[in-house]
Amino acid sequence: MMQHSFAEVHYARIRLVIVLWMTAVLLAGFSFGGYAVNIPRISILEHTARNLYFHVPMWFTMMALTALSAWHSLRCLQTGSPLRDIRARAAAQAAVVFGLLGLATGSFWAHYTWYEGTNIWWNFDPKQSMALVQVLIYAAYFALRSALDDPVKRARISAVYNVFAFATVPFLLYVLPRQMESLHPGAEGNPAFSEITHPVMRLVFYPAVIGFIGIGWLLYHQRVRAARLAARWASRTQPEM
Repeated sequence: MMQHSFAEVHYARIRLVIVLWMTAVLLAGFSFGGYAVNIPRISILEHTARNLYFHVPMWFTMMALTALSAWHSLRCLQTGSPLRDIRARAAAQAAVVFGLLGLATGSFWAHYTWYEGTNIWWNFDPKQSMALVQVLIYAAYFALRSALDDPVKRARISAVYNVFAFATVPFLLYVLPRQMESLHPGAEGNPAFSEITHPVMRLVFYPAVIGFIGIGWLLYHQRVRAARLAARWASRTQPEM
C-alpha cells in the first residue's frame, strides 16, 4: 500500500509540473494579446505562425510515443510480458491521438494561410498525405489486434507489426517529404522553418515540444492504468472452471 501510495503521489507531482509548464507555454504563446512575447509579422503566415507552438510539437510527441511503443513491443517479444503488450498498445493509442491532432491543426493552418477565402481544407501536399498514411499504418495496428483472439498470439504478432510500423516513421514524416515539392518549410526548394521564423519564437517552441511530450506521457500513463485495472477486473469476474 505504501509503495502504491508513493507512486500515486509521485504521479500527481509530475502531472502538476506538466500542467503548470503548459500553462506558461500557452500564456507565452498567445502572449497576452501580443504584448509580452510579440512575434514578427512573417510573410503569408502572419500571426498564424503561432500554430508552430502546437502543430509541430504534436508530431514530435507522436514520434516519441511511437518510439516508446516500439520499445515495449521489442521487450514484449523478448520477455513475453503481458504488461509490455499493454504498454505498447497504450503508447500507440496516445500516438494516434496526437497524429490526428497534428493532421487537424495542419489542415486549419493550411486553410487560413495558403487557401484563405476558399473551401480547400486538404490539398494532398506530400507531407500532409504521408502524415495521413502514417496515422493509417497505426490504425491498422489496432485492426490487427482486434482480429486476433488469443492474447499470446495477439501480443507477439502485433509486436512484430509495431516494430516495422515504427521503422516507417522517420521516412514518412521527415525523409521522403523533404525530397518532394511541398508548401511545407524544409521541402525541396523551400527554406527551413528556422530560416523564416524569428529566434524569439524558439523561446516558446522548444518548451512547447517538452510540454506536449509531457502531455503525451500523461495520456499514455492513464491508458496503461486503465488497461491494467480492466485486466484485473476481468480476471476477478472470470468464472472458475
